[in-house]
Amino acid sequence: MDIRRLRFFITIVDTGSITRAADVLHIAQPALSQQLAALEDHFRKKLLIRGQHGVKMTDAGKILYRHAQIVLRQMDQAQAEVLNAGEFLNGRVSVGLVPFSSAGMIAVDLITRARELYPGILIELTESVSQPYSQMIMNGRLEMALIHGAGPIKGVKFEQMLREEFFLVARQDMAGEWAGDDSVTVSSLASLSFLLPPAYNFVRRAIDMAFTRSRTDLKVVAEIDAVRTLSGAVQSGLGATIVPRAIADRIVREGEEIVIKKIINPAIGEVLSLCTAEQAPLSEPAAAIRDLLVELTGTLPTQEA
Repeated sequence: MDIRRLRFFITIVDTGSITRAADVLHIAQPALSQQLAALEDHFRKKLLIRGQHGVKMTDAGKILYRHAQIVLRQMDQAQAEVLNAGEFLNGRVSVGLVPFSSAGMIAVDLITRARELYPGILIELTESVSQPYSQMIMNGRLEMALIHGAGPIKGVKFEQMLREEFFLVARQDMAGEWAGDDSVTVSSLASLSFLLPPAYNFVRRAIDMAFTRSRTDLKVVAEIDAVRTLSGAVQSGLGATIVPRAIADRIVREGEEIVIKKIINPAIGEVLSLCTAEQAPLSEPAAAIRDLLVELTGTLPTQEA
């Protein structure tokens, strides 16, 4: 089978339509359609369903998409290793660092250390919430990721790195009766308006669960999935937030009259795990970057898992 057809297939899926994929690949749309038809003939399965709003993968297409990501990465890695045999580690390594966590603190250090130790490795760093990282690992778009949660998820291997404790962050003038306290209970936060990550975020899930357990109403006035926007909103006095300590410290650095309070009864937190694909072994460059991630995660100022 022509390996190019796998690349064409991935591009069609990623762009959402054959027309857009043809533009990206700089080939004629009829020619790309023929390549897709040839791929479907090869597997004797319908891989994509065309509609008014683009293409949608069939179950067979989802399976091929996952394997195609792995195959193409291995082909690229093989080419890189052959060309540089006997020299040094090289190739691309895709890493995901979940937003709203301490993981963002090590992003620059990861790139810096990788350049020092492995100049031939190109790190593709993702800090996005557009798609669950566990799903991106399963379909081959990411080789590893630091994410919240301890699993289990079929097809993903979880290694618990540490447990992040979450803190209340608010402007001083919102502190009220507990302004002079080092800690606050969840039940004492019922009167506050909150700016929080969306409901699908693991940080938000932990917060929702804590408020439910304490039978305390949670008043959410805005859902924000960008740390910078969240920081600005808190500084403007639009509401308080609850985030891991690393994010709390960032908000304090970016503003004035901001207070951080430890939350108790119950404490709120979540496990941060290093995830890789369960069935696909890491390449040598990816294994080297994984070791760097483990090393750097160990320097984070959080509680151990």
